[in-house]
Amino acid sequence: MSGFLRGTGVALATPFNKDGSIDYPGVTSLVEYCIKGGVDYLVVLGTTAESVTLSKEEKHTLVNHIVKTNNSRLPLVIGIGGNNTNAILQEIKETDLSYFDAILSVVPMYNKPTQEGIFYHYQQINDVVPIPVLLYNVPSRTGTNMTAETTLRLAQLNNIIGIKEAVGDFTQVLKIIKDKPKDFLVISGDDALALPAVAAGGDGVISVIGQGFPQEFSKMIRLGLKGETEKAFSILYKLLPVLEYAFEEGNPAGIKNILKTKGVCEDYLRSPLVSVSGDLERKIKNYIEAF
Repeated sequence: MSGFLRGTGVALATPFNKDGSIDYPGVTSLVEYCIKGGVDYLVVLGTTAESVTLSKEEKHTLVNHIVKTNNSRLPLVIGIGGNNTNAILQEIKETDLSYFDAILSVVPMYNKPTQEGIFYHYQQINDVVPIPVLLYNVPSRTGTNMTAETTLRLAQLNNIIGIKEAVGDFTQVLKIIKDKPKDFLVISGDDALALPAVAAGGDGVISVIGQGFPQEFSKMIRLGLKGETEKAFSILYKLLPVLEYAFEEGNPAGIKNILKTKGVCEDYLRSPLVSVSGDLERKIKNYIEAF
């Protein structure tokens, strides 16, 4: 059931114009660049999309534009999450999910719930959602780690098909892979650890850098899934410098500058985020020119 989300998904950035409005030609350019680059699916309204700065109307228009541009070519995942469970349940009910294959829902941030609170939060989502759900654990942003034990407990619920795991603790990733149900997806949320996770039995990645280097990143993950680890790791080592550059001054500032340097879209961000420094921009430019 969940095999269509194996491989490389990309958490799409949202291109903006200089005045802060959404750059829809830039959105089209980015979607086409990812599809032509060979990624396996697209994730909309994730953290990389600066979704917390988008109004309800902007989200609706952006989603419709991506759906239209994609034109059913790739599976689509939509981010619906937050720290108000009732508001998320309402948003799920109000969102047209007919074009989407799954929801990506992050561990509640700021509130710092207990493990039991996290479980109950997702249990309520599981009970109302009409399509599959991917959990998303990213303690560096949420302030709370969902443990392997809680993830494995949630994996027993009927609509929860996998996790985007960005814990930064590889031992936790291994615990989930070791004891997960057979069809439960373990998807890396950390670009640098994606291939090691695949080699350990994981199912792929929801990537940031994958939209900047879709061809190379997708090939790397495909090789990893086929067990051709030597070839896969040679690609990872080539990408390693830019993986660091992409996050050196925060996400999505880094990936947006990469996309600008490659001519895909501009690199404007919404406050409180700002563009990368001149020094980092030079490093990115030099890397891409030498790639």
